[in-house]
Amino acid sequence: MNKNILNTDIQLFIAKNIDTDIVSLLLKKPIFNTVSQKELAEQIESKKRCRNKLPTWFKTAQIYYPKKLNIEQSSSEIAARYKSEIVSGKTLVDLTGGLGVDCYYFAQKMKSVIYCEINAELAEIAAHNFNILGVENIQAFLRDGVSFLKEEKRKFDWLYLDPSRRSDKKGKVFHLSDCSPDVTQHYDLLFRSTKNLLIKTAPFLDISSALKDMKYARTLHIVAIDNEVKELLWVMRKNYTGQVLVKTRNYYKGRSQTFDFYFDEEQESNSDLGAPMKYLYEPNAAIMKSGAFKTISSRYALKKLHQHTHLYTSDDLLEFPGRIFVIRECLPYNSKAKSILTGKKANISTRNFPKSVTAIKKKYKITDGGKIYLFFTKNMDNKLVVLHCEKLDRLVLF
Repeated sequence: MNKNILNTDIQLFIAKNIDTDIVSLLLKKPIFNTVSQKELAEQIESKKRCRNKLPTWFKTAQIYYPKKLNIEQSSSEIAARYKSEIVSGKTLVDLTGGLGVDCYYFAQKMKSVIYCEINAELAEIAAHNFNILGVENIQAFLRDGVSFLKEEKRKFDWLYLDPSRRSDKKGKVFHLSDCSPDVTQHYDLLFRSTKNLLIKTAPFLDISSALKDMKYARTLHIVAIDNEVKELLWVMRKNYTGQVLVKTRNYYKGRSQTFDFYFDEEQESNSDLGAPMKYLYEPNAAIMKSGAFKTISSRYALKKLHQHTHLYTSDDLLEFPGRIFVIRECLPYNSKAKSILTGKKANISTRNFPKSVTAIKKKYKITDGGKIYLFFTKNMDNKLVVLHCEKLDRLVLF
């Protein structure tokens, strides 16, 4: 951490050049004697990434920014604020502190928060930023969170972990064993120190597999922002053996769509199939990730287009946690459809369909955009169809 970056003239330069071309900046001669062009570029690029994701950090003077990878791996403020609403009590330990965004919001809710981080530079940056942000109830430790617990005698109201992908694992993470720390190997230690455990996992984690590994899982929170799943949050309570409640949240322009259900409810629910009617409903990303395909149909009394087509329909307009379209026409996927669709400007989606969006665009010479939405899918009779739709002007939220 080069503290010269915090000098007033350098901070002004960063603020004024937030939208500058990074490559051209790197090619210029050094502007400051105490800060390299690379350091300047890193600060500008990382701060720029915080504009929407971490607006409090972005707007606060004297914030020191880590490498862009640390920003990418950090929770957004929306997700961190949501996590803070889950916990309660007086004490919490964040065993994998990182940039400290989650800690910052936990500190708004808890009397005392302990931050553990093994990366020395990141820990120093987080501690500096806590001070700049005026947070006084976070105690920072430069050490591995698991080793901290091994030597700690106190009990805490909550423990929080955000396991990272193991360095020898490439690509997306689908299993807990691919992460470090592997929480499945530390349950005895964790529940020796607390009764309540909150674990953040990547959105790609396989839920069915994780349920087998998540000992004492009580609630799963699926958090999406702008219809993209960002985090899976597992709440575990020592010795809990009841049903697992799933809470889905999709945040959009400061508002949220919510849908809650129990996993057992999905197993026991049935969905009626039906032909396309006046309205088409597409569940948001958080619900799609949850797998509540029968529950959503049953709860809203909607017809499902096909057992494996997760699109729904009705003649009456309903408030729904997802996108809603007006169906203008249902075309069979044949030569007639080709003559009608060729050369159109439209938004293409496929659901339970043998061809990809790319292949469809190429075949019909369709360009992206416009007000037309085309769903290439399969109906209740296993026939391939194209639904010509228009999206409702407003996103239905509740």
